[in-house]
Amino acid sequence: MNSRIKSRANTSGSTTDSNSITAVASAAVSFEYASLRHRSHCPLGIYVVPSKESLFIWDAIFFVHQGYYADGIFKFRLLFPPDYPERPPTVQFITEMFHPLISSNGIFNLAPRFHPWRPKEHFVFHVLHYIKTSFKKPVLDKTVEADCLNKEAYRYHDSTGSFASLAAQSSLLSQSPSSLFERDLPPSNKSRGMILREFKPQQLQEMRTKLGLAEWDGE
Repeated sequence: MNSRIKSRANTSGSTTDSNSITAVASAAVSFEYASLRHRSHCPLGIYVVPSKESLFIWDAIFFVHQGYYADGIFKFRLLFPPDYPERPPTVQFITEMFHPLISSNGIFNLAPRFHPWRPKEHFVFHVLHYIKTSFKKPVLDKTVEADCLNKEAYRYHDSTGSFASLAAQSSLLSQSPSSLFERDLPPSNKSRGMILREFKPQQLQEMRTKLGLAEWDGE
């Protein structure tokens, strides 16, 4: 009987600890999302919003303006652990990518910048800024093979021309309707991430008129 009471007490204690961890993590994640309103926190070209599924999942989209991946439109997710900020979020790209730090299943390697992760020094806006800079030449130049989750993309150091061609192809594919709007995927495989709506030319013009934007030639 005593062992049963002890067992129940331990179970109750672990549940309380788990709830406490989740409460702390929820507060931390909420605070960090609110802090993105700060002028310098959310990088230009990256848009983030909490998912409908959970506060611990953020949907994001990254518009690349220049460099090897110029004009790319890349969707990704930030997945926070239940004990955040003790451990970093996981970054997973939904858009198929050709990048040294991104694995075949979309996982982005944060280790080159956050090794180790320091809860009181590292925040989500640091992660977002690192994601953006990792698409630029200075960071790509410093990438070592041990950090590469895509070994094929590591050819950047051997043949810049080949890498540039494959990176440009990745950007071009990211702009395709099937990638942006997930047309060809069955419902079970859709990202359920940030949803982009496809407008017909007439709908687009009506929306621009409603927003008071100048005339624009889609061609």
